[in-house]
Amino acid sequence: MTVAGWGLILLFVAILLALAKPMGLWLFALYEGRITPLHRVLGPVERGFYRLAGIDPNEEQGWRRYALHMLLFNVALLIFTYAVLRLQGVLPVNPQGFGAVGADGAFNTAISFTTNTNWQWYSGEATLSNLSQMLGLTIQNFLSAATGIAIAFALFRGFARREVKTIGNFWADMTRVTLYLLLPICIVYAIFLIASGVPQTLAGSVDATTLEGVKQTIALGPVASQEAIKMLGTNGGGFFNANSAHPFENPTALTNLVQMLSILAIGVGLTWCFGRAVGDTRQGWAILAAMGVLFVAGVAVTYWQEAAGNPVLHQLGALGGNMEGKEVRFGIAASALFAVVTTAASCGAVNAMHDSFTALGGMIPLFNMQIGEVVVGGVGAGIYGFLLFAILAVFVAGLMVGRTPEYVGKKIEAREVKLAVLAIAILPLVILGFTAIASVLPAGLAGPLNKGPHGFSEILYAFTSCAGNNGSAFAGLTAGTPFYNGMLGVAMWLGRFFVIVPALAIAGSLAAKRHVPASSGSFPTTGGLWIGLLVGIILILGGLTFLPSLALGPIADHLAMVNGQLF
Repeated sequence: MTVAGWGLILLFVAILLALAKPMGLWLFALYEGRITPLHRVLGPVERGFYRLAGIDPNEEQGWRRYALHMLLFNVALLIFTYAVLRLQGVLPVNPQGFGAVGADGAFNTAISFTTNTNWQWYSGEATLSNLSQMLGLTIQNFLSAATGIAIAFALFRGFARREVKTIGNFWADMTRVTLYLLLPICIVYAIFLIASGVPQTLAGSVDATTLEGVKQTIALGPVASQEAIKMLGTNGGGFFNANSAHPFENPTALTNLVQMLSILAIGVGLTWCFGRAVGDTRQGWAILAAMGVLFVAGVAVTYWQEAAGNPVLHQLGALGGNMEGKEVRFGIAASALFAVVTTAASCGAVNAMHDSFTALGGMIPLFNMQIGEVVVGGVGAGIYGFLLFAILAVFVAGLMVGRTPEYVGKKIEAREVKLAVLAIAILPLVILGFTAIASVLPAGLAGPLNKGPHGFSEILYAFTSCAGNNGSAFAGLTAGTPFYNGMLGVAMWLGRFFVIVPALAIAGSLAAKRHVPASSGSFPTTGGLWIGLLVGIILILGGLTFLPSLALGPIADHLAMVNGQLF
């Protein structure tokens, strides 16, 4: 570890904290439906969309109707994307002449981008046409991100409203988030990327002659536009197979820093927005503090392990940190930080190969996803996932003080606790259950590149990433098979919508409750004790649930490495 490495980490954290309130103010304006300066330009577009679609943005919806519209919309998006991929060979803007994507591959990819997972079994530059990248994937990047933020807004209203049966309008939330937040930022972001050297063209490739005189075909395409929303919307799907390790997606140290900040910017802003929505910004800062403790701890362990390197190689005379699978232009600190950032959110973009991390260095990104990616989390998904843990934490606190648990003025009763447990339990059920199946079936065992505990980690990471809607991979797993495309596709769908629907049910239940003023017997939910309880609940639940699988995978892999055995 170096002073420069820690300086980068501290700089990143400082800038991220400074972004929390400005981004939160922007989000809160959209949450309340306020007029913003952008309405002068984009207001007619919004109103035109409502007229064209026959939507009344002021018509409030109960949680069931909100959930139904959200599900139908996402099913329609899934079918649309599947059709684009299957018809790719006959559609225009296909300069490479790629044929149709296979049925199982199109099924997996359509679910992947609909659920904001962006898991990729394929090499983008060798599989998808420019039209598929733009019409199929980039549109999904915007709308899946907007869906997550809309669900967060609905849950905020559940906590903030009193004795009502509605939690907002799904179509209004989606339109405002897309039009006034995601699109404007991404336009500026894409221009910055183009200026930094990221391509934005409809050309499929260009031929170049190397210094040795060899001709080389270099893949191109509309990269910058997809890269911007890929990061801001915590999507993570790369235009190229190497993702953000590719110089056309992430060319410089500055773009690397901006990309990391953009992954978490909306997530930290939503914590402040939540505090403002419930009338006490200290609530938002407390959530952000708990997230920050988990994030900094994860970065410290990952950086420490990657900087320490591989003791087996040290014995052979190859001293220094672990640079395997990392870009020299980024180095160990920036690669370790990026790995924790992208798995602390439901992003999945990578600037280094996680399969080449040390065993414990790779375990932290894995554990980040297993605890529901509540360490800041994806756009919307992070905050509503964290609030599910907050409901459990305040329930435990209520037992401690002998009172009905209360959180931000709402009594947390049996219905909310049961729904929170249901939403939280889906991840371990899918991750551990599907990993167990893949670890014993021949079709599953044909996937891992490595044997022993590292091979098991590759399988475990894949199902963790997909169920957690992250999309990053250990990259040692051959996942482009009917078995894995099907299993991972189902895992992505369950991990997304079997969390969202209970969260919306909680929102509806809370909105109908009356406000309960805090009293001397109330458990405080803004101080250090509350932050410690939140962190403790998350770590205890995550540890009890996933420690056995981690012991079989990365922990066993680390112990073997210390004793001179590699896989």
